[in-house]
Amino acid sequence: MLDAPPQDGPAAPVAALPPTRLGLCTAVVALGGLLFGFDTGVVSGALLFIRTDFGLNSFQEGAVISALLLGAALGALGSGRPADRFGRKKVLVAIALTFTLGLLAAVLATGFTTLVVARAVLGLAVGGASTVVPLYLAEIAPPRLRGRLVTANQILLTVGILVSYLINLAYSGSADWRAMFAVGLIPSVVMVVGTLAIPESPEWLRTRAARTGAAVARTSRAALLSPVARPALVIGTVLAAAQQFGGINSIIYYAPSIMARAGLPAANSITYSVVIGAVNVVATVAAVPLVDRAGRRPLLVVSLAGMAVSLVALGVVLELPTGPVTNVTALVLMVVYVASFAVGLGPVFWILAAELFPPEVRARGGAMCALVNWAANFVVGQMFLPTADLVGVGWVFWFFAAVSAGTAVFVLRTVPETKHRSLAEVQGELATRAARQTGKRSGTTAGPVPSARG
Repeated sequence: MLDAPPQDGPAAPVAALPPTRLGLCTAVVALGGLLFGFDTGVVSGALLFIRTDFGLNSFQEGAVISALLLGAALGALGSGRPADRFGRKKVLVAIALTFTLGLLAAVLATGFTTLVVARAVLGLAVGGASTVVPLYLAEIAPPRLRGRLVTANQILLTVGILVSYLINLAYSGSADWRAMFAVGLIPSVVMVVGTLAIPESPEWLRTRAARTGAAVARTSRAALLSPVARPALVIGTVLAAAQQFGGINSIIYYAPSIMARAGLPAANSITYSVVIGAVNVVATVAAVPLVDRAGRRPLLVVSLAGMAVSLVALGVVLELPTGPVTNVTALVLMVVYVASFAVGLGPVFWILAAELFPPEVRARGGAMCALVNWAANFVVGQMFLPTADLVGVGWVFWFFAAVSAGTAVFVLRTVPETKHRSLAEVQGELATRAARQTGKRSGTTAGPVPSARG
């Protein structure tokens, strides 16, 4: 276990983790990403049988799904301050315990109300994991490996979604939806045990060394809106919203419905979901060597361009009369879209959310980005089908394409390259940029700004 440095005077150096321990910490903490994906995906198959057992109507089915999304928004919002005040490790232990409690509650649910409560509890854990897991991984990683380690979380997230689809397929014959949820208890218990043994984030220890505990606790919301933190907040929240309003979860949640509109049979919806989930995993794995080799900015631009082009084409195809050619083309375009997302915007948003903020507000900044992401997720999930019925599914996808294209321009104009740079160097560039902008507004020339400790 790493020892905390003294609480006054200059920050004492904290030794980097040896490679073996770094790998073990990554594997344990990234289980939060796997559970994130599993718990968001498993309900798609389980709900087919829950609906019959509990006699749910359409509104209640929607509530079972939405409970996790709303809980995730609250979990994201509520995880930042404790992670900054008490440390990343304690919050990760709490998240692992919450996953376990939520899954147990789902397995033992006796009706609609108890199931919704269980899903909301799982949502709290999912939201907390979406904030603190990439943050911890970014802080324990050396600069040259940081992108890969944070992407490991995204890989396990996509693996979790795929595993949930496969579990749904395995238990669909017996209609045992409780067993579908119960499988998730295996990684959640492993995560509880593992997080008890991991070290605290060395970056958090350095921040505590530079301030007294009381000073860290007094850091207010205003610090997140300070000139130094504001550029990171703008970049993070724009990418958070774009990730959802670019349409990814309209495909993940509603792929069978979209295929049915294109004329493809929807009877094998779980099988279609497995194909989409497999593509998501493969493309995310492909991103691992690229994030630290090609860089964040090029991956984002290529990803967003691929998303925009495939969405425009998909919108055109879905407006054409159905037939064998258009049906297959629609399926291929959906696969291209998911691959484009997974190789860039999917993992890179979470990497940047963990890299850009100054250390004293890093957890709260990541939490705000995750909150925006979950809120946008909820809006897209609720509005996709009604809007498609109102204006046509093609127009919805063209809107998603416009968001993707606009975000690519935003990336080129605003997002810094962070590969192979220390966290302190990244925040130093943003601080200098903020000072220059302040100087332009005030009509003065800003001098160099010292890099923030990262």
